[in-house]
Amino acid sequence: MPVKPSDRIFVALDTTDLNGALTLGRSLKGLIGGVKVGKEFFTALGPEGVRAVSELGLPVFLDLKFHDIPATVAGAVKAALALKPFILNVHASGGAAMMRAAVDAAGNNADRPLVLAVTVLTSMGDDDLAAAGIPNTAANQVLRLAKLAKDSGVDGVVCSALEAESLRAQLGDDFKLVVPGIRPEWAAANDQKRIVTPSDAVALGADYLVIGRPITGAEDPAEAAMRITDELGT
Repeated sequence: MPVKPSDRIFVALDTTDLNGALTLGRSLKGLIGGVKVGKEFFTALGPEGVRAVSELGLPVFLDLKFHDIPATVAGAVKAALALKPFILNVHASGGAAMMRAAVDAAGNNADRPLVLAVTVLTSMGDDDLAAAGIPNTAANQVLRLAKLAKDSGVDGVVCSALEAESLRAQLGDDFKLVVPGIRPEWAAANDQKRIVTPSDAVALGADYLVIGRPITGAEDPAEAAMRITDELGT
């Protein structure tokens, strides 16, 4: 069944202001597929903040990027299940055993969350990887980690749209690709280096798009969300 354009959009609630997040969520309900809450939100507002957002009826991407020994990550995933996220994630660089532990902890119920692996952060380019001692291009490192993630049983990866076409071709249609760093042509790039427009990202193979400031920083977030949906087409 085809995914509606609006359902592809997950808005990043990168804030410590719960009331502001709830107000924004209410204004976007029915216009987007869900919201992403990350470390800033979770550190300030904790599980109760996530529950408050979930009660709006919006699917939640719990973007905490777990990265630790397998037993610790498994425990974190089990704890996260109480929040009923639609998506949660781990760092692929944590290795195969850690990713398998996360998948096992998520269970096999029909309503279990999608478990995704983060490949290379969209703020990092080739020079950043080299400085960190990784002798690989961003594109090659993403593919390497994505293959490891699929072999480890995760449902998909978080990647840049610039790698999405290659990943889709090599890893198949059922492997989910969640793409941050999305900027419409009318929005500023900010601190993201590997970015594309929403329509280009979907054309390249993205399943879900994580969009922050082009919507959250807009004078009218609902209008911005609808504008992006229109750009995605039917």
